[in-house]
Amino acid sequence: MSMFDFGFDDYEDSAYESHVRELVASYEDDPDSYFDSSALEDIATFYFESGELEKALEVIDHLLHLHSYTSDAWMRRGILLNNLGRHEEALAAYEEALSLNPVDTETLINKGITLDSLGRTEEALTAYEDALSINPLHSEALFNRGITLERDDQLQAAVRAFEACADIEPEHPEVWYELGYCFDRLTQDERSVECYDKHLDVDPFSQDAWYNRGIVLNRMGRFEDAVSSYEMAIAIQDDFASAHYNQGNALANLGALDRAVESYKRVLELEGPDAATFYNIALAYEEQEAFDDAFSYYERAIDEESSYPEAWYGLGSCYDAYGQFDSAIECFEHALQLEPGSPKFWRAKADSAYKAGRVNAALDAYRNAVDLDNTNEHAWVGYAETLFESQRPEKALEAYRQALQLAPDSAGTYFRQAKALLALGRADETIRSLKTAFQLDPATKEEFRFAYPDLYRNDQVRQMLGLDRR
Repeated sequence: MSMFDFGFDDYEDSAYESHVRELVASYEDDPDSYFDSSALEDIATFYFESGELEKALEVIDHLLHLHSYTSDAWMRRGILLNNLGRHEEALAAYEEALSLNPVDTETLINKGITLDSLGRTEEALTAYEDALSINPLHSEALFNRGITLERDDQLQAAVRAFEACADIEPEHPEVWYELGYCFDRLTQDERSVECYDKHLDVDPFSQDAWYNRGIVLNRMGRFEDAVSSYEMAIAIQDDFASAHYNQGNALANLGALDRAVESYKRVLELEGPDAATFYNIALAYEEQEAFDDAFSYYERAIDEESSYPEAWYGLGSCYDAYGQFDSAIECFEHALQLEPGSPKFWRAKADSAYKAGRVNAALDAYRNAVDLDNTNEHAWVGYAETLFESQRPEKALEAYRQALQLAPDSAGTYFRQAKALLALGRADETIRSLKTAFQLDPATKEEFRFAYPDLYRNDQVRQMLGLDRR
């Protein structure tokens, strides 16, 4: 939440700074000797800028003891109390200020900020509207109105407030960032990136803006640009763990898996063991078929978080790659205990069970997979193959046809379907299915002699399929 400056010009790196430091030192020696409101305001500002809020509050209270009818001092007291988390006392201070100066826009805006901190959204918006009724072009009133609306998920209204602020003050230090964030949440990605770019024109060293920009670019599929954006965030703040993590994700999306692993390992250096990071490293290794490394990191993910279903699935996939199908099935069953509604996990279990020769277990798992997701062609093909293996060609044919409805150009499915048709004695349909497979993928002709040796030895069949043409 934005908060007004304490009310004085920044004196850092100016000749005025040494004067103020002398003033503070003198005040600390004898606070009661100071009566001048201007000097006390300078001292309070020094403490405020130094983060010594309690000392600043003591100075303001001393000033109010001397000059209790100063609305500006009451406003400053409210700001300090708000920053100290004493919100109700802050509101009381703002009311004192407004009783002395009811048209002070700064007090109204800071009152709105405190009300928003208390979750009193409508009252906060009323305070900003009161300020805008006095000065319709007050950029901070518009900006903080936008912040309150944004926090209340009124994103379109927040955008209108921020855009009005930007029209009045294009160089506002935060408005383009907030617009970028709102458009991000509204999934208006192009506009979000444009706004983050404008913020970076104002503040090129904003690591958060570079980071958020990377998030949006990654979502847009602009992975190289996303990586560059994360690199800028990291260059500004090397220990920005989330930037390293999401840079790893973008690199993985680019297929730069070795670099992705480096990014994830940097996250572990910064934040220590983390199940999701271990999992992502394992996934990158698995995609490179470095199964030993993948296996190790899946195990570490599970050691860190035993209820991580995707890690159990990954570990099972490694066992499957090793040909250790029973162990793979155990892992997939762990995953299914945690997430029984996952068709992916059921299909993985089914595939391993089929390879292990556990036909009934495979049938049950494939049936669950297609019941949960009847749009997965590969699950239907696996189910069909297993039905055929269990000598149920009619049911297998039904499953093949379901697969072909989903992927009508799949040569492999037509090729396999021919087995079921042949077993059912439907010779003409068998030939048509094989012809379609050959037309879709001529390479299946090479498989024919091994998959259908009896048909291949039949001269008439070869002639019908056009295999003997010169």
